[in-house]
Amino acid sequence: MVPREQYEKVSGMNSFSKSMITVATPTLAAFASSFFGLAGVLAFDLLTFFFAFSVLLFRIRIPEHRAHREQTERRHLLTDCREGFRFLVSRRGLLSLIFSMAVMNFFSNITYENILPAMILSRSGQNEMTLGVVSGLIGFGGVLGGLIVSFVKLPENKIRLIYFSAAFSFLFGDVLMGLGRTVPVWIVAALAASVPIPFVAAGQNVILYHTVPEEIQGRVFAVRNAVQFGTIPLGTLLGGALADYGFEPFLKSRAPLATALQRLVGSGGGSGMAVMFLCTGVLGFLLSVCWYRNRNLRSLREK
Repeated sequence: MVPREQYEKVSGMNSFSKSMITVATPTLAAFASSFFGLAGVLAFDLLTFFFAFSVLLFRIRIPEHRAHREQTERRHLLTDCREGFRFLVSRRGLLSLIFSMAVMNFFSNITYENILPAMILSRSGQNEMTLGVVSGLIGFGGVLGGLIVSFVKLPENKIRLIYFSAAFSFLFGDVLMGLGRTVPVWIVAALAASVPIPFVAAGQNVILYHTVPEEIQGRVFAVRNAVQFGTIPLGTLLGGALADYGFEPFLKSRAPLATALQRLVGSGGGSGMAVMFLCTGVLGFLLSVCWYRNRNLRSLREK
């Protein structure tokens, strides 16, 4: 549906729309709740669902070549999955790219998508306003990054774009979020973490759409989604367990390493979760640099 030269802009607008939801939804929900209560919020949710469903059903037409349709009708789900998997396995660069994205998603869901609210509340004296500001700016950073991707021409070297953006996000987002103890530092960390994400997504999408033949993109992207996003629930489950049973109790101990880490992140509630941000930040940064230098990944070029 999208011309090849517009892949970057469409990816940027996609990131923009997702981040705008993060920013706008809590505000609209609070507004609706104050006037109509929870029942009104649920009713509005159902109405918007039916509106979106109707638009997709009656207004959106996806062009499909007859040959592709006839070929699809003769296929089976497992056959399609096997073909998509074989395509990725035969192209080690693409497989490495998807695996690296899966690891990034894993790290993100250990910290930012998981323990961030608990850490901010613990380290700010249960200040919900502080949490709202930090969370809102994470969404705003995604909106800003999406707009930049949509309207600015990106570098030709998409591998450099992906992993330099990821390295910046981990180093100045995760690490700074863990080291920070005040709202201004957390604000800078929130923007540093979120603005580069649309650049990562745009770089990956451009490479995939240019590399994977159009007639098998559905099969390949289905396998990509299973691998790349399959680590999200793992990170979510592991992050909470590590915080409650690992890092938080350890930072409250008198172990020499715990004492040394307290000099960096402070003591008290949330300090263990702050160390988790340091770990994901340092590991994510180092892995991003290693991935950029990976021979298979650096061989990927737009076709």
